[in-house]
Amino acid sequence: MQSFNKVTPKIKEINMSEPRAFKNPYQDYTGPGCAQDLFDMQGNLTQHFASCISSKISEFLAVMENGLKNADPRDCTGYTGWAGIALLYLHLHSVFGDTALLHKALDYVSYSLRSLTQRWVTFLCGDAGPLAVAAVVYHRLQKPHEAEECVNRLLQFHQAVVQGIGRLPDELLYGRVGYLYSLIFINQQFQQEKIPIQYIQQICDAVLASGQTMSQKNKIQDQSPLMYEWYQEEYVGAAHGLSGIYYYLMQPGFVVGQDRVSYLVKPSVNYMCQLKFSSGNYPPCVGDSRDLLVHWCHGSPGVIYMLIQAFKVFGVRQYLEDALQCGEVIWQRGLLKKGYGLCHGAAGNAYGFLALYKITQDPKHLYRACIFGDWCMNYGKHGCRTPDTPNNQIPHCLSSRNGRHNLFPG
Repeated sequence: MQSFNKVTPKIKEINMSEPRAFKNPYQDYTGPGCAQDLFDMQGNLTQHFASCISSKISEFLAVMENGLKNADPRDCTGYTGWAGIALLYLHLHSVFGDTALLHKALDYVSYSLRSLTQRWVTFLCGDAGPLAVAAVVYHRLQKPHEAEECVNRLLQFHQAVVQGIGRLPDELLYGRVGYLYSLIFINQQFQQEKIPIQYIQQICDAVLASGQTMSQKNKIQDQSPLMYEWYQEEYVGAAHGLSGIYYYLMQPGFVVGQDRVSYLVKPSVNYMCQLKFSSGNYPPCVGDSRDLLVHWCHGSPGVIYMLIQAFKVFGVRQYLEDALQCGEVIWQRGLLKKGYGLCHGAAGNAYGFLALYKITQDPKHLYRACIFGDWCMNYGKHGCRTPDTPNNQIPHCLSSRNGRHNLFPG
């Protein structure tokens, strides 16, 4: 099996003088009166706003479908390829219930299965994602044999992932946790323990062991019992770093022995919390002093899920306070010039507000999510940069407010 390490550059040099976000032009939440056109007191979208969203979805899907005629036929991934398009249609089927959407998902995931990487094993950037999405599509289409075949193919990676063959990292995009999410996704979508919990626990045990080894190697075990690297950097954000890993290690039942979560994960989370800037944002890497990136992949929009999960598990109010501060950062600096995508765009940032609304039921956060959705509905009109795969950047956050397919559902 080939090495799983992704050979890509580190974070690009950041232009310190160039603003990375647009100034937020919207009025903030001032009470129910300012949101009456968006949602009611129960948090349900108004008919008018829901109709606007549905209309925009249809418009964007037509643009996307036309653009996909020139897409890379070899890109199978959920991040920039066919599996991501399939996942979008699967998500839309969950929201609208139209069987035609499910058949569209099947078409695209079939393209994906014909061009697997044969190298990476994660949900977003490897072969596990297409297999997991295909299993769910087949399951919904009541094709149990095809679904079972995809699940079995997915589980063939399990031992290699546990053993870390090919110097497999631990992070979400290319590492163990990225494969772990594929198993979780199956169980969530099948609404049963299709993947035995022992498979999930074995991966978490391997992640814990890896983190302890790195912490001891770096001689920081007294400060942080766990530490992780990707590409020789101690990343903090959700995509490659600590917050994404700790989020999954704090899920109930994922780690054998709750005491290990308390004495290994909690102090490591506390160590990471100490990296917070005075603004409430977080650095891309341990030791980086640049308070610039406000993306799901690097910064508050990804860290927020770890903080909310820590609050749920340990009941420490400070975790929630820090998460709320992340929300303020996103509101002020989250309309990114990079565009509208999920990894480093306004749509991905909007999910942070949904997570805060779910834990607090404060309508301010739902209002802010709707406002970012309104921004996304004006797709392409703000002078944002064009992404390298623009047809996979159509903003998913418009299709639902429940975050059902988000990697960090809150």
